Amino acid sequence: MQKNLVIVESPAKAKTIGKFLGKNYKVKASVGHVRDLPKSTLGIDIENNFKPKYITIRGKGPVIKELKSEAKKVDKIYLATDPDREGEAISWHLSHILGLDEEDPVRIEFNEITKEAVSGAIKNPRPINRDLVDAQQARRVLDRLVGYKISPLLWRKIRKGLSAGRVQSVAVKLVCDREKEIEEFVPEEYWSIKGIFEKNKKDFEASFYGELKDNKEVKKDLKSKKEVEEVLESLENEKYSIHEVKRGTKRRNPYSPYTTSTLQQDASKRLRFSAKKTMVIAQQLYEGIDIKGEGTVGLITYIRTDSTRISKEAIKETNNFIIENYGKDYSSNGKKARKKKSGDIQDAHEAIRATSVSRKPEDIKESLSADQYKLYKLIWERFVASQMSAAVYETLSIKIKSGNYIFRASGSKLKFDGFMRIYNAYESENNIELPNFKEGEEVKLKKLNPNQHFTQPPARYTEATLIKILEELGIGRPSTYSPTISTILNREYVVLENRSFRPTELGLLVTDLLEDYFKNIINEEFTADMEERLDEVADGKLPWKKVIEDFYSEFHEVLEVAEKEIEKIEIKDEVTDVICEKCGKNMVVKYGRYGKFLACPGYPECKNTKPFLEELNVNCPRCDGKVVERRTKKGRKFYGCSNYPKCNFMSWDQPIDEKCPECGDILVKRVNKTSTTIKCMNKSCGYKKVEKDIK
Repeated sequence: MQKNLVIVESPAKAKTIGKFLGKNYKVKASVGHVRDLPKSTLGIDIENNFKPKYITIRGKGPVIKELKSEAKKVDKIYLATDPDREGEAISWHLSHILGLDEEDPVRIEFNEITKEAVSGAIKNPRPINRDLVDAQQARRVLDRLVGYKISPLLWRKIRKGLSAGRVQSVAVKLVCDREKEIEEFVPEEYWSIKGIFEKNKKDFEASFYGELKDNKEVKKDLKSKKEVEEVLESLENEKYSIHEVKRGTKRRNPYSPYTTSTLQQDASKRLRFSAKKTMVIAQQLYEGIDIKGEGTVGLITYIRTDSTRISKEAIKETNNFIIENYGKDYSSNGKKARKKKSGDIQDAHEAIRATSVSRKPEDIKESLSADQYKLYKLIWERFVASQMSAAVYETLSIKIKSGNYIFRASGSKLKFDGFMRIYNAYESENNIELPNFKEGEEVKLKKLNPNQHFTQPPARYTEATLIKILEELGIGRPSTYSPTISTILNREYVVLENRSFRPTELGLLVTDLLEDYFKNIINEEFTADMEERLDEVADGKLPWKKVIEDFYSEFHEVLEVAEKEIEKIEIKDEVTDVICEKCGKNMVVKYGRYGKFLACPGYPECKNTKPFLEELNVNCPRCDGKVVERRTKKGRKFYGCSNYPKCNFMSWDQPIDEKCPECGDILVKRVNKTSTTIKCMNKSCGYKKVEKDIK
């Protein structure tokens, strides 16, 4: 019998696949990439048409030795790395190391790790797709050129260890731009009027809309208290009657199954998982879990995709499952399967779905960890719901006339739950039932409530909204969202506060510097356009070295100017009123690996440094020190005493200069998007005050 070797990336994947294949197959893992550009040098021969210099990754010697040894013992080798550009590149590197001909049918791929999918792939090997490899090479070379050419300029002007990147720098720029929008935002006053009406001893609300002019409704924006008072005065002693009644139905269609982006967004919103955590757990579900009574099997399809397409077999299986478990009315008969634009290379993949819809989350819960269960349940429900029928609402909208003014009210009642039977979206559905009305009938007004409002600044990006905007702008690809966010956090360009990104002073400084000299390269439009060009390479429409050549011709000119001009920039250190006890000079703010610190400007003669502590105007409740702002090594903000470690006072919430009116202990505040909560630090007290609409 012919002996075969199958090579995958991870040991977990190798273990799962090994159980599907017979004794004539040996499955080994490359443990990720085996060759890459060197870390110590650029690794690209610019003068020789941008030829990359690949070397064996340090520490991979024993793995390669084992793979070569196993390759000599078999008749056939199959390269079964992941079904994307990066996976194709890993297979290409493996073919070089093992001396395989990339034109031979050595490459197999599967979208899910099940016995049927793996067996089918073995029967249909193909040559390595050089277009996909070249697209990945182009991305790697581009990122290396940007990172290794720009980063040293940051080291010279700011500090060593900083980095710039084609995608990461744009992500930081988006966070910085949003922060500037928030700082420059000027609130505008506006008012609303809510009418409380009664019918059949039941109250309902209607909102002021505008006025009738020549039998046409014209919206009236109320921008001041004076305008509100004029409306209220006009409405005095007026009667209210139903001007118009409209009844109808509204269909709410199910969501598409998950892509990488939407899975990360939903897991963030519904499970509070970071993008990194989501992808780690999803990788485990994809590579295989040992299910009680079934063995090791991949539970979900490949996790890096921007397609919402579903295979015909999966649609058929799911349709039968829905009919059997919920009834014919709940099945969409496959009509909800949707596909993204056909030009996307990633549409060769399916959406992220359960490999078998019959494997219900509750049935395999005991074989999963708590987090694995939560994520699998989310994926399973979204997938099944995507193939179900729409939810149907009965709707009623009314207009109430008083003089020349119009009030509006609307309500809806769920008539048929459809896909919402198993997938309740996080958005709250307006499910308010209004009384029955007839046009012309009078209604009783109980009260008019005028309310003052102020427009709010745009919200800071969360992980979910940052991923969403990156995808909408065409920046990066499914595999880049999670590592991009990890990088900008690890580099301390941004921090997470209340689950939202805030740029650090370092992030703002680096972004301003990059925008001054690399505005046409480090921006949203350029990065999105480059992604499209990489797609063209993957489609075989554009030579990869042409992409690099076009980029580098402009980049090289900009780089030369930056290298000359950047020396003229003087970035002045922020001088503080803290005196250096060793030489008497005012200490200045510097940036280190863990953020700000104080240093003596007399360096190198005086090497005195101190931690940078931002002092609040609040006394420590335990000693004579002051409350200061500190950060953990991961960037999370907390508050402690300036006399630490003598005093170990600590609070995650910000202390304020007020005492609790009930017990006299210190008060703290926590701010979110819609309110500020003031509460007592003494947990046994329980005092709490919530102030709405305060930013």
